[in-house]
Amino acid sequence: MKDKLIRAIAKDGQVRVLVATTTDMVNEGVKIHNCAPTAAAALGRMMTAGSLMGALLKSEKDVVTLKISGGGPAKGITVTSYSNGHVKGYIGNPSADLPANNLGKLDVSGVIGKNGNLLVIRDMGLKEPYVGQVPIYTGEIGDDIAYYFTVSEQTPTAVGLGVLVDKDLSVKHAGGLIIQMMPGADEMLADLITFRLQDMGSITKFMSEGKGAEDILNFLFDDMGLKILDTIEPMYECDCSREKVEKALISLGKNELQKIYDEGKTEELKCHFCNKSYEFTHNDLEKILKEL
Repeated sequence: MKDKLIRAIAKDGQVRVLVATTTDMVNEGVKIHNCAPTAAAALGRMMTAGSLMGALLKSEKDVVTLKISGGGPAKGITVTSYSNGHVKGYIGNPSADLPANNLGKLDVSGVIGKNGNLLVIRDMGLKEPYVGQVPIYTGEIGDDIAYYFTVSEQTPTAVGLGVLVDKDLSVKHAGGLIIQMMPGADEMLADLITFRLQDMGSITKFMSEGKGAEDILNFLFDDMGLKILDTIEPMYECDCSREKVEKALISLGKNELQKIYDEGKTEELKCHFCNKSYEFTHNDLEKILKEL
């Protein structure tokens, strides 16, 4: 089953809903970074959240970056996402792994840690990006993002994220949802949706029964005038290029570049997001220095 992200509304626009299945996308990211199981679950949840939040952006030029760093062994996770639901991400320590928590599940909260912040940076092409920050609430990521929406954007929001890692360390199922109550929405409606979310259980459990994004929507909003707005395919996509890496080199400043040049070595730079290497030879560096 292909990954899918559906944007929808219910109850005449009182509720905004995004549901995504992201198994292929998460597998791609986890494979690139060679993640241990707990690190895979943490990175996968962040990438799924990023894809959903990207789909909330108004313009295709807008970009949202999520960063969570709580002092745990994961050493922070960064995810960048676009309006088409495409994401790229990396985890500070892909080998981070812990024993299962007391519910027998992967201890995502433990690898993230709770001593730090969740940062949301929205770049909408203005002079300054919008930066929102909240302290980490549980380290489970879904709760932290719900807390961010409620505190920073004053939008009551439910967030569900799930990543099921298989015995062979591949990702068996991954998916997520964001449900937001719009201004003036009926309070009873929020209670009903909360009840149905509890009834549904985890997204990965639902997916392992062979159910997809539409089934999740129908289960939660069956009799609420559900209206699907559009469907996109979330993907892992890195947009690094030699030009961008060269800009990063230039940003080191002329003195620093001169030092590297004087050492006469080839400089190799790796992209954090996709691990692609870019080599700059002694001659390349000379050329850059001349242009500076």
